[in-house]
Amino acid sequence: MATIETDLPPPTVLLDADRQSYVGKPASKKGKWQKFVSFIWDSDYYEKSDAERNLVFKLDCFMLTAMTIGWWLKNLDQNNLSNAYVSGMKEDLKIQANQYTYMGTIYNAVVAAMQIPSSFIVMKVRPSWFLAACEIGWGIFTFAQAGAQSYQAMYGFRFCIAIFESFYYPIGFFILGSWYTRPELAKRIGLWFVAGPAGSAFSGFLQAAIYKNLDGLHGLAGWRWLYIICGIMTVPCGVTLFFLVPDFPENTKVWYLSEEEKVLAKERVARGGAQPMKGNINGQVILSALKDWKFWILVPFYCIYGFAVQNGTQFGVYLKAYKYSVTLRNVLPSLMYIIQIPCILIYCYISDRTTRISRGWIMLGPLIWGIFPTAVLAFWPNSNPLRVFAFMVNGSLYITPVFYAWVAEMCGHKTELRAFITGSTSCLFYAFNAWLPAIVFLQTDGPRFKKGFRTTFSCCIVSVVFVLIIIVLRRREVKKEKNEMISDQAPITPEREGDIEEKL
Repeated sequence: MATIETDLPPPTVLLDADRQSYVGKPASKKGKWQKFVSFIWDSDYYEKSDAERNLVFKLDCFMLTAMTIGWWLKNLDQNNLSNAYVSGMKEDLKIQANQYTYMGTIYNAVVAAMQIPSSFIVMKVRPSWFLAACEIGWGIFTFAQAGAQSYQAMYGFRFCIAIFESFYYPIGFFILGSWYTRPELAKRIGLWFVAGPAGSAFSGFLQAAIYKNLDGLHGLAGWRWLYIICGIMTVPCGVTLFFLVPDFPENTKVWYLSEEEKVLAKERVARGGAQPMKGNINGQVILSALKDWKFWILVPFYCIYGFAVQNGTQFGVYLKAYKYSVTLRNVLPSLMYIIQIPCILIYCYISDRTTRISRGWIMLGPLIWGIFPTAVLAFWPNSNPLRVFAFMVNGSLYITPVFYAWVAEMCGHKTELRAFITGSTSCLFYAFNAWLPAIVFLQTDGPRFKKGFRTTFSCCIVSVVFVLIIIVLRRREVKKEKNEMISDQAPITPEREGDIEEKL
């Protein structure tokens, strides 16, 4: 059995054109500015070479920005249905009983069906082409909803939009996890992800402004103008994705990266232990995934957690039932999403900074806190301000970016496994979301939604238990890997020892 050396010299630094290794010169000391930058941004910012910092800067400016705008527009377009519903669409299209719920059911069923295929499609088709085509497609059908004359037409449009929008979520996580390293990833996923609540929030403010200023213009209701304006915004963004999404490090041809930077990008992937993208789909990996605890624990967890944060979707219905104005029906749910934004960024920042602590412990805090607002709605106290507060803080429960950063770490050694787990988590969530709300969140049960709110309360508690189980299983897995390396007489350098302890 190999012994771990304890008499090694302290870590040192040697810079070359593309990377930095820990042999050669003593590590340089950071000044106040360098410490500040390392604190608020990447903890290893000044351990990177100039070439690597420049590469990451380009990825942030072009790839991350373009995909964030696309995600913002997706959530803007997706949230338009609820804003239009409480702003005149219900009356214009004579929507009755649970027809509005079924529009969501159709959308979720289609999205669920496309989650697993999406991650494998972009292993064969360039994401820059695919995402651009999808965004242009859902932009066209966003326009089409402005002309809907019946709830049956909305069923058809929601089906078509779901097909094109379904790919963006899993592919976005997959691409970001392919370019960024451990100290970089959660923050970038967080910055990308908060564009979702930002889009949802903007949709409410936009609908409120349109209802006030454009309702009736040229004979069109305000909710129809909402779809027209959003379509005009969405289609050009699809064209932008074609030029700015760099595909994967192994096959990128994007114009803003030099050949040296493309080589460095592949080096970064290898340095993090991730398997390079080869464009091949190994079916054996999928079969082995079904024998892995990650599939049977991570996938159900995300499904349960995803339903635990569903209360906010009923906020507009609650406000309408309690005779709030059309403006407040749109603005107050938007404030709910605005609260969500800093919460997500804080969770992701802490997750990247505390590299010696499992991301699971970061996820526990919001989930434990979430038991309170979900309990308020589940047991419905005789206090309107308290119920409104519970709706407003619903966004503080979201830990999705931290979860997917954790998945990228746990599954990074096999590309197909990461694709399969990422797609499966989204698939099961949308599959449940296609029918469960139609049972527990019937519009005829509003605004109390007794079955629905008690279901989300139970899901929040179960989510806490699941995270604790994942933490325990992950620690066992990493310890087993460490013991196998020692038994195989693989050399354990201080850096590798640090990586192992970081996983633990």
